[in-house]
Amino acid sequence: MAKSPGCRCPGCAIGLLGLYSCRWAKDQRKGLRTTKWDCGWLFFLFCACLFTLVWLYHALIILNDFHNLNEFLFRQTQWWVDWSMPLLGVTVLLVTYSALLLVLALCLQLCGQPLKLHCVHKCLLILTTLVVAAAFVALDVKWAEQWQSARISLQATGPFLHIGAVAGMTLLAWPVADCSSRTRCAAPKVLLLLVYFGVAAALYLAPLMISSPCLMEESQLPPKPALAGHRGAPMLAPENTLMSFRKSVGCDVRVFETDVLVSADGIPFLMHDETLTRTTNVREVFPAWATMNGTAFNWTDLQQLDAGSWFLQKNPFRSVQGLSSEEKGQARTQKIPTLQQVLQEAKQHNVSIMFDLRPENHTDYQSFVNVTVETILQSGILPQLVLWLPDGFREQVRRQAPGFQQIYGLKSSWNETESPLRVNLPYQDVSTEEIGRYRQDNVSVNLYVVNEPWLFSVLWCAGVGSVTTNACQVLKEMKRPLWLLPRSTYLMVWIVTDCVSFLLILSAFLLLQKCSRRKEPAGSKTDVLLTKINSLMQE
Repeated sequence: MAKSPGCRCPGCAIGLLGLYSCRWAKDQRKGLRTTKWDCGWLFFLFCACLFTLVWLYHALIILNDFHNLNEFLFRQTQWWVDWSMPLLGVTVLLVTYSALLLVLALCLQLCGQPLKLHCVHKCLLILTTLVVAAAFVALDVKWAEQWQSARISLQATGPFLHIGAVAGMTLLAWPVADCSSRTRCAAPKVLLLLVYFGVAAALYLAPLMISSPCLMEESQLPPKPALAGHRGAPMLAPENTLMSFRKSVGCDVRVFETDVLVSADGIPFLMHDETLTRTTNVREVFPAWATMNGTAFNWTDLQQLDAGSWFLQKNPFRSVQGLSSEEKGQARTQKIPTLQQVLQEAKQHNVSIMFDLRPENHTDYQSFVNVTVETILQSGILPQLVLWLPDGFREQVRRQAPGFQQIYGLKSSWNETESPLRVNLPYQDVSTEEIGRYRQDNVSVNLYVVNEPWLFSVLWCAGVGSVTTNACQVLKEMKRPLWLLPRSTYLMVWIVTDCVSFLLILSAFLLLQKCSRRKEPAGSKTDVLLTKINSLMQE
């Protein structure tokens, strides 16, 4: 690196160098210069910052499904914690640290100060990289479907990420041009410029790879997907309770999605987990039976359990503070409801009901199917309001209740002669292209679990028929997707963004080149004069 001209504000330069290099004393700063190793650490810092930003993006995306992870960890540990807050807290800390360190480095470069990264910062950067790498490995091993979530998210964020990335590369133009002008060796200078302009060119052409169903005219927008309440409205009331069902009706849901177990004395009731520890006070009432399967309890025992107070204590969606005192009091009185009670509510409000019948591997599963079908038929609910989801003994159910709407979780399990068909799939398992083909084949598609507005927007633009959600009160208020842009308008935004960026980058390089040329004549004249004086003295 060439010798630096120094900073116009020495105090600022000393402060920046102290924070970056931990060299505050004057004698510690003497003779410092940027070496190749220092440049290597700067490159590592840039990569670490980019790495943490990518993880932050993934962390924000997986918030849509984080309640599932909390439930999984509860089943493993029997300890309820909302792990999303620690995850985001640590992620924001790592991103902030690496980003501030990178900003310090760029400021030092612009001030012409040496880039001597302190060993503490080096260790912390390595630790940051290892933590983020471990997080990605854990995601890949335990929650691999989230890679599909990230892929889908790019359809919502791709155009905006492109603009942000181009803006970032534009802001880097001045430091890169400054570094290039001060580098005397040709090879590093050429490598730096090739990398910078290569990445910039790739970003300029990135929209060729960006596709989104929301790039369409507003007249082409499909109807808004219907909402299915996932265990009711679990952000507003304890899940799988009558209060939760009634709250979901207030959110204009068309389908009540739930889960059914059958008690030891043959009463179908609502419960998601096979054990009762997460959503009831079974540990207090029946401590010896707490870990037993819910089907081992008779209905008299089940009615003694409190199915609502846990919601106020654990606050699973951080939404309890939004409830009124009356609603909190109502939540405390909730009991486990029977399927018969919910069917009466669905009948009264003309809402469809869809459920899983658990546990599928139980030895008495066929009797569970029989008693469930019998309960539904005796309730008097319209058969077409029942969306039958369990695959076990489906043909038997079709014969007993031909009016039920058959809905399938696997495409391979349905009868192709049926019309219309209904499918219920995880949103990660279906691409926007497949959704379009389902629509063409007159297949009604319900995707689960969709909580975030960005995801709902993408699926709305793709033409999905309905979604199962925990956040019915949020999605109800959406009148249109978060963004909708005609392709011609996006093409114009793309071209303008790239052109403005290119002109700013070009201006930065030309301006620095002009400034360096202004300094060259004085230096060259001085060199000539010194050469003449030296030659005269030798004569």
